Amino acid sequence: MTELPASTRVVVIGGGVVGASCLYHLAEAGWTDCLLLEKDALTSGSTWHAAGNCPNFSASWSIMKMQNYSTELYRRLGEEVDYPINYHVTGSIRLAHTNERMQEFSHVCSMARHQGIDFAMMSPGDMRDAYPFLETHDLEGGIWDPTDGDIDPAQLTQALARGARSLGARVVRHCPVNDIRRENDAWVVQTPKGDIRCEFIVNAAGYRAAEIGRMLGRDVPCVALAHQYLVTEEIAVLEARDTKLPLLRDPDSSYYLRQEKNGLLLGPYESDCRAHWESEDDPMPKDFSFQLYPDDVDRLEWYIDDACKRVPVLATAGVTRVVNGPIPYTPDGNPLVGPMPGVPNAFEACVFSFGIVQAGGAGKVLAEWVTEGETEWDMWSIDPRRFTSFADRGYTRDKSIELYSHEYAINFPRYEWPAAREKRKSPLYEILKGKGAQFAAAAGWERVAWYAREGDDETLEANATFGRIGPWYDAVRAECLAVRDAAGICDLPGFSRFNVSGTGAANWIRGLVTGAIPKPGRIGLVYFATSDGRILSEMTMTRIAEDEFQLLAAAGAEWHDQDWLIKHLPGDHQISIDNVTDEWGTLILSGPLSRDILSGLIDNDLSNSAFPWLSHQPVTIAGARGRLIRVSYVGELGWEVHLPNQDLRAAYEAILSAGEPLGLRHFGMYAMDSLRLEKCYRSWKADLSTDYTILAGGLDRFVRLNKPAFIGKAALENESQHGPAERFAPLLVDATEFDAPYLATVWQGSDRVGLVTSGGYGHRIDHSIALATIRTDVAKAGTQVEVEILGQRVPAIVAREPLYDPDNERLKS
Repeated sequence: MTELPASTRVVVIGGGVVGASCLYHLAEAGWTDCLLLEKDALTSGSTWHAAGNCPNFSASWSIMKMQNYSTELYRRLGEEVDYPINYHVTGSIRLAHTNERMQEFSHVCSMARHQGIDFAMMSPGDMRDAYPFLETHDLEGGIWDPTDGDIDPAQLTQALARGARSLGARVVRHCPVNDIRRENDAWVVQTPKGDIRCEFIVNAAGYRAAEIGRMLGRDVPCVALAHQYLVTEEIAVLEARDTKLPLLRDPDSSYYLRQEKNGLLLGPYESDCRAHWESEDDPMPKDFSFQLYPDDVDRLEWYIDDACKRVPVLATAGVTRVVNGPIPYTPDGNPLVGPMPGVPNAFEACVFSFGIVQAGGAGKVLAEWVTEGETEWDMWSIDPRRFTSFADRGYTRDKSIELYSHEYAINFPRYEWPAAREKRKSPLYEILKGKGAQFAAAAGWERVAWYAREGDDETLEANATFGRIGPWYDAVRAECLAVRDAAGICDLPGFSRFNVSGTGAANWIRGLVTGAIPKPGRIGLVYFATSDGRILSEMTMTRIAEDEFQLLAAAGAEWHDQDWLIKHLPGDHQISIDNVTDEWGTLILSGPLSRDILSGLIDNDLSNSAFPWLSHQPVTIAGARGRLIRVSYVGELGWEVHLPNQDLRAAYEAILSAGEPLGLRHFGMYAMDSLRLEKCYRSWKADLSTDYTILAGGLDRFVRLNKPAFIGKAALENESQHGPAERFAPLLVDATEFDAPYLATVWQGSDRVGLVTSGGYGHRIDHSIALATIRTDVAKAGTQVEVEILGQRVPAIVAREPLYDPDNERLKS
């Protein structure tokens, strides 16, 4: 099919397994006027040499759903499109050398079972029964994934392409893209075979994604790393078996091992990995189709030796083939699937380090973005807009190498990976570092997690735990109690910050948010819904004048929310949106003595009558002019001090000087998280996600169904009439050593009734807390439930929100 049309609705660039899946799912959705362009033959990039493993396992809820969708699709795809696929569903075993690894496995097993995947925990004996050649003497146990296996990547790609063609979509091979331009609200794709005009464009170019991105004005955060695997000679004991061995992964030693015909295939993720095409001396070749890097097996020696000891039959065979090919990585190892940041009608489905197993689900997600403008599942984990300006070339390279070198590492909740740090810093960074600040990165911003005291362990290794108690625990508790009893100050850089103004701005915003907007001089939380009423975003709206606002959102939401606002701007160009995220900083001052501390520094009257809760005023402090907002995310009397970054230090020093004699103490994000849990304040992309509707999220008070049309109104009206099937509820958990992890299952008897969206310990109420979304009939105060924490069910009780200061007396004092 070499004839090139003059126009089409969608152009997909890249003929690997992901591009073919995108085309197939677009066609399945009824969008058959779609064209895939491939510069060589299908699979010529990373797909052809991929190992083809297909696990369901992931520590991410959304990626597990995406991979499970793929494995279900692949089991029936060959028959549906009439193209045979060599797909071996063998099941897999992951080995655990430590108790911490078993804890991780227990949580993943719980998530999988909640999704309907029949994972199981394994003892060393269970593993030996399933894999008779395995040495288990030093293992704690393992986990079983029943529908894991391996697939032929080329056959899978051809099957997806065949299915797309049969529905009317087209594929043109040997047609590279030379350039792309925007012309009269359409895309024009330039190729040697002619130009193609299209409405939508999808970058599915794999490790060449950055090349296509540059044509669109987009700097795609990706790097090509070298991944090697070895294939052995045939092994007699395998030839004699009736069934294939399960796929084996040793995450603590960092490799996978599977049967390949009657031999074995070994693929390590080595610590001394290599990035390619990263400099002028090593440019990406114009064409690398069906090519590999030179073998470099010397750096795999430790992993080969370890695998031979674990499975001794491996040592009996020689190596027949070494595959060393490019594999694209993002800084967090997850692909980019969704809207291209800042580029209209352009989407990404690229940079897959596990592209074979993720391709099926990625095609579904991409097709939903293009055809519906939103996705069935919350897929922020792979949204391209999660990386903003901080993800430059150096950051991308260093984080990708760190990630590959620790591909199977346990993601402990308080472990902060060290590579490529200090990308975005507050003006107070060095000062706070000198006071013992321990930092965590959020959207590239360095934020204080906690303040170490003399004698506290500051090593990263001390944070490698799922337990509540760590080197931070006593310090964080003291920070929380200082905020309760006196006052605390927190430097909080990185709010996504947008100034919105212009004729008609108020009416425009009313049509976007689900509820009311504040009056001039006031502030309020506003929520944006998807068309089906799900939670898209939360912002703090500061209304300065009739048609002048400042919107504050989560640090990670910067490009997400900016895209949403710009996409919905009216066409008359009277409303402007100015992103000032990098220009302003915020000091949080909270606690019963915060009024006393501020009063001596500013001219504003801070009394309740002059400066009520949820209001704002201009302020001058230590010569710095900014805005003072009476609001508190920690549930105490307090203010946010918003100032230009160049003035932040002077204001901070003035507040500190006035406050320290009154007991003012620094606090960080760990303390803030504990304090906000007690108030049941939600966190974006944890408690607030598109997996839940506005009403299910317990945000009824932020919905006005009697106002004129807004996005999501019809869906919310319908849900309101019938009642939401699930509801947000706080749980008081009888946890001792471990608090509830994100997406822990909530049980009532033998029924799974919901999921935890945030968990932790409340130091003011001295109790373990879980915020959850659970079945509506269960979400009644006093109901007894259980929360599954790392494989153990722990009693809990449904409570009313908020858990601390239920009448907000301290906030309004």
